[in-house]
Amino acid sequence: MLPAPPGDFVGRERELAELLAEIGRAGLGGARTAARVLLVAGRPGTGRTALALRLAAEVADRYPDGRYFVRLTSAEGTPVPVEQVARGLLRALPPGAAELRDATAGRRLLLVLDDVVQAAQLAALLPEAVDSLVVATSGGPLSGVPDVRPCTLGGLDTPAAVDLLSATVGATRVGCDPRGAETLVQELAGHPTALRLTAAWLAAHPGLSFADTATRLREIPAAPLIPPPGTGEAAPPPPPGELVRAFRMVYDSLPAAAARMLRLLVLAPAGVVDAQGASALAGCPVEAAQGTLDDFVRGGLLAGGAPQYRVPGCLEPMLAGLSAAADRPEDVRLARARMLERTVRLLLSCRAALAGEPVEEGTPRPLRFDTAAAAAGWLESRLPALLAAARSAVADGELDTLARRLVAALVRALAAFPGGDSMAAERYELHSLVLDVAERRGLLREQAAALINLGDLDAGAGRTDRALDRYRVALAAARGCDDRQAEGRVLEALGGTYLERHDPGRAFDWYGRALALRQAGGELADQARLHGRIATLLTYTGQYGAALREWRTSAGISRRLGDLPAQARALAESARAQEFAGRPEDAVRSCRDALYWARQAADTRLEAALLMRLADLLDRMGDPEGARLQRASAKGLFSPGGQAG
Repeated sequence: MLPAPPGDFVGRERELAELLAEIGRAGLGGARTAARVLLVAGRPGTGRTALALRLAAEVADRYPDGRYFVRLTSAEGTPVPVEQVARGLLRALPPGAAELRDATAGRRLLLVLDDVVQAAQLAALLPEAVDSLVVATSGGPLSGVPDVRPCTLGGLDTPAAVDLLSATVGATRVGCDPRGAETLVQELAGHPTALRLTAAWLAAHPGLSFADTATRLREIPAAPLIPPPGTGEAAPPPPPGELVRAFRMVYDSLPAAAARMLRLLVLAPAGVVDAQGASALAGCPVEAAQGTLDDFVRGGLLAGGAPQYRVPGCLEPMLAGLSAAADRPEDVRLARARMLERTVRLLLSCRAALAGEPVEEGTPRPLRFDTAAAAAGWLESRLPALLAAARSAVADGELDTLARRLVAALVRALAAFPGGDSMAAERYELHSLVLDVAERRGLLREQAAALINLGDLDAGAGRTDRALDRYRVALAAARGCDDRQAEGRVLEALGGTYLERHDPGRAFDWYGRALALRQAGGELADQARLHGRIATLLTYTGQYGAALREWRTSAGISRRLGDLPAQARALAESARAQEFAGRPEDAVRSCRDALYWARQAADTRLEAALLMRLADLLDRMGDPEGARLQRASAKGLFSPGGQAG
């Protein structure tokens, strides 16, 4: 949802007025067919996000159908895939549309798209609604987006910059030395983030004058310490010199323990951290971490506040460079491991709360959720950060065991999440990460499981060609590690996929192989299910006699297992095969047998369904009175104190 603008927002009156005027401006090419786009451009730390949020707050009431904020650059500095953003917006918008363009059509929406890297990101998310507004921020103009006039930000003008300084150090201090305040503002070129950092530092050093601070800033080198880009990556633009100097002045004054924690915060997924996460990273008590985080907020080094804090994007490259220079790789790896272990335990607790199960014994109180609603809210709000943590853990390559546990815990939590079916793309990415680790480590069992899960998702989405490819590779992996369970799953999945492709011959072949494997292993429950699948296939191809034999075999195995509901369902399906074969009296007898076993199982819903099926059968046989009685019995099962006769 749309955050509030910063409480210390000052200045930008001219820019704000220009942007407000742009909303109602006629399009350059005639009537618009999509939302109006406003672009706020500027270097990191110039307050482009703050201005976008201030503008959004001014006009929010004009857009009653929804107001949303999305950051389009990940914590690693890479563009967030538009498909991922579109899925998140679809979940936030009222249900009913499968595509974002359809969901936004005709609505009055306000979208703030922060840190747009490429014009294609913006174009793909543009609502098809002329009464909607998109406010985008970026590091510069975005070519390819028509009818957009960027509002480019530099430093604050001197009066606004002095006001920002006064808000932190106090108007009295500024009033006693207005010229010194102006000199300091000019030294920092009116850069908003540099001014906030310096003002907070001055508030903590009341004995220093503005002139002394300006002198100290001039003595600090402006060259930033940022990590070199990876292979094939472009070097990021260096931060402004005034920001570098202000940050180094503040950072160098921190106690060693606080400086170390600040550096390690760049390991937090998506740059978002809470007190427990900071405690895990730094290896200190939660109370100490909470106090330090609050100090960082007061010092302008972090944004937000309890329970969630965020590392400002303009400071992340410098913190990463400082960590690379000051922290030993093994210490960084240990900090990341502690953070991942805590995340795994949180996910396990979240899944337990969503499923209504008890949490693992010994789980600390801060890692528990009081209600399923609290767990669902936490999972939904932290999903981007959790996905980022999974990607980072897998890419690291040094913590594969923890990475596998993290991904498994996240998959299980998503499976328990209400509406988790809408997160198929997220689950697909997670299973792909598991496959990466399994292939890297030569873990055939995990490789087979990941491929099966990916194949199932492909098949469910109608990508049957890709599903078949996944299943065949999974079959080789399962046989390579002698994993009979995985092999059976693959054989059955191959049969189901060929049936989906209307290829009954191959479906029958793969189902038969799966059945032979289960018979060799004596796995009765799997045998009963496969006899049912083969019977369904035989019914589909008109082989009713063979289908009836398979259903009876399935019913017999279910009876041996004591699975009375499964036995009843198999008998009901055999009745269907008998009716198709032109034997309605036999079908009625089989249906009554199924009804008997459903009652023995005390399965009211199954009993009602069988009564309705029997009623339909009697209708087709020309017995409307008998059909009426069966329907009345089914209805009576769900009336107060109802009992079918």
